[in-house]
Amino acid sequence: MTNHDDAQVIVTIIGAAIACKEGINDSWREVAGWAARQLTTRCGEAVQVKYYDLFDPECPVIPSGTQLPLVLVNGDVISNGGKISVPAIRKRIEGLGIGNKR
Repeated sequence: MTNHDDAQVIVTIIGAAIACKEGINDSWREVAGWAARQLTTRCGEAVQVKYYDLFDPECPVIPSGTQLPLVLVNGDVISNGGKISVPAIRKRIEGLGIGNKR
């Protein structure tokens, strides 16, 4: 995930590791990392992506009734439950005036 002080947009993703018979699956963290790379490539340092595990002490309070993964852009809920959608995140970011930096 990116960590830039000049970020204009903060994307927060909250997920949790899932226990399965093969062990612990932390796929939401992996997808969040992939999303961060995609958004940084497209938008540059204007975007900062932060991932929190639900059980991290630093995890922000999540709104009542939401499901994981929870995705917020500048504190506004973009999605909860289902998939982490880079196109949906990108659309919200572009709506904030942050465009393609390629």
